[in-house]
Amino acid sequence: MYWQKRFDRENPDKELEEKILRIHEDNKDYGYRRMRAELNNQGIHVNKKKVQRIMQKLNLQVTSFTRKSRKYSSYKGKVGIVAPNRIRRRFNTHIPHQKVTTDTTEFKYYEVDSKGHMTMHKLYLDPFMDMCNGEIISYGIAKRPTAKSVMDALDKAIKITSDCPYRRTFHSDQGWAYQMRAYSNRLKEERIFQSMSRKGNCYDNSVMENFFGLLKQEIYYGVVYYSYEELKSEIERYINYYNEKRIKEKLGWLSPVQYRLSLQAA
Repeated sequence: MYWQKRFDRENPDKELEEKILRIHEDNKDYGYRRMRAELNNQGIHVNKKKVQRIMQKLNLQVTSFTRKSRKYSSYKGKVGIVAPNRIRRRFNTHIPHQKVTTDTTEFKYYEVDSKGHMTMHKLYLDPFMDMCNGEIISYGIAKRPTAKSVMDALDKAIKITSDCPYRRTFHSDQGWAYQMRAYSNRLKEERIFQSMSRKGNCYDNSVMENFFGLLKQEIYYGVVYYSYEELKSEIERYINYYNEKRIKEKLGWLSPVQYRLSLQAA
C-alpha cells in the first residue's frame, strides 16, 4: 500500500518542471546554476540541488563540443599604425560605452551544387563589445575579411557610444584592419583613444575571446550550416539573444541589456 500511494501521488514538482522546460525552450545552453538564477529573477526561489535534480530527470544537460578548427588570425605584420596597449587587461568598468573592444572571427559553411558536390566557404564576423556589460553594440558580417565590414561596424559603435561622458577607448588586436589609417583616423576624429593588444597575446583581449567561445559553443560546434544566409541568420539571432536574454553571474544574473538599463536608471 505504501508504494502504491507513492505511485498514485501527484507530482509535487509538476509546475516547477513545466517552468524549467519553458525556460529551456529559449535558453538551451543554461546549466542548473543559470537556470536557478533565471527562476529567481522570475520570483521562483528554489534550492540549486533541486533544480539540478529536475534537469537531470528531464534530460536537460548541456552538450559540450571541443574546438575543431584553428583560430582565425588577421595579423599580417606591421602594415600600418600600431597603437599602445592602453587597456592592459583592465577590462572592468562601471561606465557604459567607455571601453569598447573588437576582433574578427571566422566560421565555415557548406554549399551543395547541382551535381551534389559540396564546397566549403567562410563567413567573417566583426563585433564591437562594450566592456562594461559585455553587450555587442554593433557588428559586421561578410563573406570575406573586408575593410568595409569593419568600418561600417566601427561607425555604428562610435554613434552608439557617443553618449559616454568620458573619453572613450577602443581596443583591438594588431589585425590589419585595425592598423588601417582610415580606422585610426576615424577614432582620432572622434577623440577616441586607440588601444591594441601586444602581438600574439590573446589574453590582452580575453573578453572578446570569451564571447567567441560562447557563441561557437552554443550555436556552431557540432552543427553544419549549408548556406551563408542560414549561418548569418543564426549568428544575428544569437547576438540578439545574448544581449537581451542570456543572463550572467558577473552582472548579478541580468542580461547585458538589463544590466545597462539598471545602471542608467540608478
